[in-house]
Amino acid sequence: MAYLLLVLTTLFWSGNFVLARAMHMDIPPITMAFSRWTLALLLILPWLLPRLYKKREVIQANIGKLIFYGVVGVAGFNTQIYIGVQDTTATNAVLMQSIIPILILVIGALFLGERGSRKQWLGIMLSFSGVAVLISRADLSVLTGLEFNKGDLWIAGAVLVWAVYSVALRWKPKELDVFTFFGATVIVAVIFLAPLTFWEMRTAEPIELNAKVGAAVLYLAIFPSILAYIFWNKGVEELGASIAGLAIHLMPVFGLLLSTIFLGEQLYSFHLWGVVLIFAGIYLAVIADTLKRIKLQT
Repeated sequence: MAYLLLVLTTLFWSGNFVLARAMHMDIPPITMAFSRWTLALLLILPWLLPRLYKKREVIQANIGKLIFYGVVGVAGFNTQIYIGVQDTTATNAVLMQSIIPILILVIGALFLGERGSRKQWLGIMLSFSGVAVLISRADLSVLTGLEFNKGDLWIAGAVLVWAVYSVALRWKPKELDVFTFFGATVIVAVIFLAPLTFWEMRTAEPIELNAKVGAAVLYLAIFPSILAYIFWNKGVEELGASIAGLAIHLMPVFGLLLSTIFLGEQLYSFHLWGVVLIFAGIYLAVIADTLKRIKLQT
C-alpha cells in the first residue's frame, strides 16, 4: 500500500505542472498559487487550528524560520513554477525537477562542508549538462548567445529554491509535528501571496469564473497539496526516507505521459538526451549510494 501511495504522490505532483500549463491562459500565475493554497488552508483549517493553539508558544519562538519556509518553500517554489509554464512546456518543467537531488548535494558541499566523492561530482556534472541540453533545446547558439526561454529560467529558479528549502528543513522546529509545520507555512504563504495577487489582478486580464477554473483550483488544492502531503508522509513512515525518495524519479515519466496525452506536447530528441544525462548523473550521485545503504541495512 505504501508503494501505491508514493506512486500516487508523484502522479499528483506531475499533474500540478501539466494542469498549470493547461490553465496558463485562464488563471494568472500568482493568482493560481494564491487560490490553490487558500483553498487548501480552508480545507485543513478545522484540524489545524487546535494544533496551532496548542503549539502557539513554539510558533512564536520560531516565527522567523516559519516565515522563511512559507515564503521560500510554499509560496516561492510554486509561484515560480506557475510563472515559468506561461512560457515553457510542462514537459520541460517537469523534467527539470529531476535535478533537485543534485542541487541538494551541491548546496551541502558548498555551504555545509559536506564533501562529495569523485563519483558524485561526475554525476553532478552529467546532470547539469542534461539540464543545459533541456534549456538550450540542444542548440549551442542558445548557450553561447545566452538567449534562453524565460520560462525555463523561472523553472530553474524554482528548482534552486526547492533545493535550498529542502536543505534548510534540517533546521525546522523539532517541537512541531509535520502537519502543524505544514499548516503554519501555508498560512505564511497565503499572507505573502495576498498583496501580490491583488496587484496581479489589477494588471492582468480579468478571470472568467467557470466550471473549468473551479475544477482546476480544486484539483490543485486537494491532490498535489493535501493528499500528496498525506500520502508522502505515510510512505516515508512505512518505507523510510531513502526508499521513498527514489519515487520522486517517477515524476519525469508521469510528466511526459500527461503532457503528451492532455496537452499534445511533442517529445523531441533533446528531451531524451537531457533525461539520459540527468538520470545518469542522478544514479552516480544519489541512487547508487542510496541502494548500497539500503542493502547494508537489510
